[in-house]
Amino acid sequence: MQSELKKDTLGLIHSLVIGVAGAAPSFSISATMVALIATVGVLAPATLLYSGLLIVGIVLAYMHLNAHHPNSGASYAWITEIFGPSLGFFAGWVLLVASAFFMVSASIPAGAATLLLFQSQYADSQVAVTFCALAWLILITAFVVRGIGLTAKVQIVMTLIEIAILFIISLLVIIKFHDEALHAFSWQNFSPFAFTPESFANGTVIALFLFWGWDVAINLNEETKNPAKVPGYGIVGAIIIIITIFIAFSSISLLNLNDQEISQSGTNIIFAVTNKIIPQPWSYIAVLALMLSTIGTIETSMLQFSRTMFAISRDGIFHTRWAQVHPEWKTPFAATFLIAFIGATLLLLSISSQSIAEVMAASINIIGVQAAYYYGFAGFACAWYFRKKAVTSITLFITMLVWPALSAIAVWWAAVLTIMGFNKITALIAIGSLLLGFIPLIQKRYKKARH
Repeated sequence: MQSELKKDTLGLIHSLVIGVAGAAPSFSISATMVALIATVGVLAPATLLYSGLLIVGIVLAYMHLNAHHPNSGASYAWITEIFGPSLGFFAGWVLLVASAFFMVSASIPAGAATLLLFQSQYADSQVAVTFCALAWLILITAFVVRGIGLTAKVQIVMTLIEIAILFIISLLVIIKFHDEALHAFSWQNFSPFAFTPESFANGTVIALFLFWGWDVAINLNEETKNPAKVPGYGIVGAIIIIITIFIAFSSISLLNLNDQEISQSGTNIIFAVTNKIIPQPWSYIAVLALMLSTIGTIETSMLQFSRTMFAISRDGIFHTRWAQVHPEWKTPFAATFLIAFIGATLLLLSISSQSIAEVMAASINIIGVQAAYYYGFAGFACAWYFRKKAVTSITLFITMLVWPALSAIAVWWAAVLTIMGFNKITALIAIGSLLLGFIPLIQKRYKKARH
């Protein structure tokens, strides 16, 4: 078996599209927009704008750190180099755990959208949705494990169709409701003083789940042409597109739906918006967008997990089997099968919960906090490592030091405030899953001490 990924497979367009697909616009909107509006109301577009600016600081940190050290482990590798192996390991561990939880929160909407698209009578059945999600998980695994080239081609097609559908829906809403908005637009809603600290913190953590996933393009840097530059340019372009889509759709949701319609739409807000402007069955293009987006984000989450697992195992922390690359497919196939197995197991366990909504709400909060943890560490790592170089120019001072550091402080602050509001079970899962990382870390140190 080999231990080197397939080089020079992806280009700038691949990096940009995979970055957008990682954030999964339609899926993220469907999964979290109702929760965001319930938390901050008409301040949702402003929350996404300010949270997006915070994420830009993290994106800049990733771009600079990747230019310094292209590594498929991304934040794990950089934090290990800058702050030491323990903190670096936990940055990687958090991403692995978040990806595992995401297998559930992403696969369930894929199953639900599929049954809804075919107008199945079992679309509201938790068992039917779960097993349909399981079928998608198996199919997507087969694509991902067969090579990054095939996965990237499929991803480009699906993402372009998804964005086109969202653009058409948004345009039709603006044309129909611009004179009769159900929530009147006001520039005052974009004032920072319209927020309380708690509302901004809670909204930011939800927004982190919305934005989370763009960094998969960096995890694929060893398979990208000009790995020091192209992935960084790709994520900058991706985050601009993502922020624009999220702000636009939160605005048209408020334009198109009243408070009751928003709360009742659950995880189908795109469908609810579309139903008011396009008659059935044509309104089911919204369900198609959701299905494509969800399939795409499962793919990217598998890529991110397997490449991070590959990098950590290559450094000898995990067993070297997870760093093995298939001789023909050039993918870390064992790590890919591992995340598929974990996802399938968590999916089947989720059947014991009271409802799909309960599973989604818990996973969104947990992933948002976990993303804040390793994004924040990357921001601090960039600011610290480049602190001397940053003072050589105003541009570098802002993009290498100030913006990443402020973003890191803000996302950590938001995560801490949000954890304080968790119920006991959600807090236990969020914190306990991180503490589990001490087990492999202590095992590694014990083995090293013995030798």
